[in-house]
Amino acid sequence: MLIHLSDALTKEGWAGKAEVVPELTEFDSGQGIFPVKEKTPVSFTFTNLEEGKAMIEGAGKLTFAAVCDRCLAEVPVEMELSFQRLVTSPEKEEDEDADDKSFMEGYQLNVEKFVYNEIIGNWPAKILCREDCKGLCPVCGQDLNVEECGCDTFVPDPRMAVIQDIFKRNKEV
Repeated sequence: MLIHLSDALTKEGWAGKAEVVPELTEFDSGQGIFPVKEKTPVSFTFTNLEEGKAMIEGAGKLTFAAVCDRCLAEVPVEMELSFQRLVTSPEKEEDEDADDKSFMEGYQLNVEKFVYNEIIGNWPAKILCREDCKGLCPVCGQDLNVEECGCDTFVPDPRMAVIQDIFKRNKEV
């Protein structure tokens, strides 16, 4: 969806509001594809700062379906978007104060690209079902949050591998 911003960029002192429900059905990142489970309308406030400059402010909420990075359990990822971006008219592209303009198409704001950029900037580095998630057993794959499996998960120090080989060769039968 596009929102026309010519008034916000050209009329001194102009202010306006809009609410848009993003058409986004899934978020595709380098980590995978995450379906959108819930979304609220994203509210926008547009304010003219001076000729050719406007401030975009607003907020919204999205919920994604994801999996825990340790135990692979399904986890809802709730994301509160809150933003404040400075945009300039196409004629003022050299302005250093303006934010990334990949979401602008001339005098129009592409809401989908804008929301996508906000999600990328707020996406968590690690998704966990809970802070103390124990993950999966590297030997048998048992979910260690549910039950301990008793597997030997000792990993020897690789720097000591040569010494271990010497002991194995000289071991008496």
